[in-house]
Amino acid sequence: MKKFFLTNSPFQTKKLGAISAKKILTSNRKQKEAFIIGLQGDLGGGKTTFIQGFAKGLGIKQKILSPTFIIMRKFQVPGFKFQEFYHIDCYRIQSPKELLDLGFKKIISNPENIVAIEWVERIKKIVPKSALLIKFKFIDKNTRKISTICYNTSKRKRKYAQ
Repeated sequence: MKKFFLTNSPFQTKKLGAISAKKILTSNRKQKEAFIIGLQGDLGGGKTTFIQGFAKGLGIKQKILSPTFIIMRKFQVPGFKFQEFYHIDCYRIQSPKELLDLGFKKIISNPENIVAIEWVERIKKIVPKSALLIKFKFIDKNTRKISTICYNTSKRKRKYAQ
């Protein structure tokens, strides 16, 4: 299933992120692995802005900054459905192995984790096919087209690069 949204300001992009998080928190979907969101788009496309709103929607109060230079940040999620939120930025990743060396398999195998991955296309070989993919398209200074693609998790097997 594919949907798209147009946002006309960073505020609207954050709000869409917050609404998305609340939908995930209230869904009855049974998880065998972490809930994974892959974000794809050009620089300035709204990925980090969306994640800021998403984290707020999860109830996280800390300031969300892009982890471009440290690759990954971890936050506690208040509540009961998820325990930890991982924000991963793969902009500086040269190969998926770099992320595997940081314990990526363990992080995504825990159903109590929620994981958002910016620049997911750089590590697509190790991201489970069940991930929710969100594409960001820069339309103009303020406008972004945000498309979501929901995969059917029951028909796809998870694959990892070795």
